[in-house]
Amino acid sequence: MSIERLKRWAGQLKAELYALYLAYKDPRVPWYARVLAACVVGYAFSPIDLIPDPIPVLGYLDDLVLIPLGIVLAIRLIPGHILVEHRAKSRAVAARSKPVNRVAAAFVVVVWISLATLAIYLVARL
Repeated sequence: MSIERLKRWAGQLKAELYALYLAYKDPRVPWYARVLAACVVGYAFSPIDLIPDPIPVLGYLDDLVLIPLGIVLAIRLIPGHILVEHRAKSRAVAARSKPVNRVAAAFVVVVWISLATLAIYLVARL
């Protein structure tokens, strides 16, 4: 895979993420698709990862696998005509600013704290 092809792919993912960001705010989108889109967008733009990047191989695995899979699943749940509309809007406003989803970031923090608490509990039991 060439560097240019990877850059185009990354640009397409960014455009799809912004379209999902716009779609999860749309009341015409089913609630379950809105929830998934909010989680995917929040996780993608969150500075906190489920698997920290410094961990060899696994650290980038979530960015390379989980985010694209989440995008694909969310896109399949959103009605096509609504997604087309938001893709057009995303092209028009994508360069302005990144969306921020504090709820999704808080969810990731809660997952990390829960896993840390579970690990401490299991270690203490030993």
